[in-house]
Amino acid sequence: MTTALNPPSSLVDPVRWPDVARVPRGLRADVATVVAERIFRHAVSRLGIRVMMPDGTVLGGDRTGTAPTMYVHQPSALARRIGSGGLIGFGESYLAGEWDSDDLAGLIAQFASSVEQLVPAPLKAFRAAVLKRQPAGDRPVPEQSRSNVERHYDLSNDLFASFLDETMSYSSALFDTSDHLATAQRRKIDRLLDQALVGTGKRMLEIGSGWGGLAVRAAERGAIVDSITLSTEQQRWANELLERTGLDDRAHVSLSDYREVTGEFDAVVSVEMIEAVGLDFLDSYFDRIARVLRPGGRAAVQAIVMPHHRVAQTRNTYTWIHKYIFPGGALPSLELIEDSARRAGLRIIDDLAMGDSYARTLDLWARRFDARADELTHLGFDRTFRRMWDFYLRYSEGGFRAGYLDVHQLTFVREADPA
Repeated sequence: MTTALNPPSSLVDPVRWPDVARVPRGLRADVATVVAERIFRHAVSRLGIRVMMPDGTVLGGDRTGTAPTMYVHQPSALARRIGSGGLIGFGESYLAGEWDSDDLAGLIAQFASSVEQLVPAPLKAFRAAVLKRQPAGDRPVPEQSRSNVERHYDLSNDLFASFLDETMSYSSALFDTSDHLATAQRRKIDRLLDQALVGTGKRMLEIGSGWGGLAVRAAERGAIVDSITLSTEQQRWANELLERTGLDDRAHVSLSDYREVTGEFDAVVSVEMIEAVGLDFLDSYFDRIARVLRPGGRAAVQAIVMPHHRVAQTRNTYTWIHKYIFPGGALPSLELIEDSARRAGLRIIDDLAMGDSYARTLDLWARRFDARADELTHLGFDRTFRRMWDFYLRYSEGGFRAGYLDVHQLTFVREADPA
């Protein structure tokens, strides 16, 4: 078990977590609950999981006892949340402590691997009519992008430092034979810089600074680095790091939207920032890269992606991740990325898929996060928050383990201007 059994939702702070503290009620919720119970039983019967109910009933397609197990403490509350909120309700039920798992990532991987078959065909058309759409206030337009970023990345530098490695890299590492996370993170950074041909005298733009680890490494190679972020916490941390390492004369982090960048650069590097761009703004993102990249220059982009047909099916859906983790975010497909980059005059010349490395990265993060529960409590993050991040990290790991998600290092070259 990752957490103690059956903590009642009444222990959840209703001011901070109103939709977690409240179980949906009313006639509409009653009807939806009946439908949700049937969908849930239909779904789990086809998966390699076990679902333990409070009365001892065992559901699921695996009876061996070795599969990921879901322990349901409050079946009615779980069904009501799923019926009223779909997957958002499923996640909120976990936050409320109404169910647990002995292998949360493995459980999610089973759901993700069969996502196309979980909902009976007659109900799929109805699903789109009842699920919520993303709030207009989360749309990543220039005047709202900073707010979206701040709601996640400005939570607390101490929070991120509690589970990230010494490089403070909040993106997939690239594992080889090493079991050390920091080593794998440095391998990821060096490969991106190698692909972008970043070295002595080169001028590099970094879109999405993180906490400065990549900017430091690029400056150590002798590059001149302009790095941008919309997070004031990241900017402060990164610039202090550059000053401590004596590299602030070669690299600086500014608060800026990618759409505001001007100048000319030999290289552009952007690590897992494209997910915050929004599908409607992919053209703006790649057009800006192409505008500031000199002819023949290279861009190295690390991007989390989904299958193209799933992007099409879910692009207007409001998810648990949107509501609680990344407001306004959207995962593109490789096809969308390549098409958008081509329209901007960028040609892809290298593609490295590394989803297995991300599953491993997320597992290590989740273990570190869980081990620092007391520290996080001292920082002011309550039990519901910790369950939220446990779900987020293991949910993401499950997606990569199932192959539902992938991450790629993509290298582009800007075509020469026509004569």
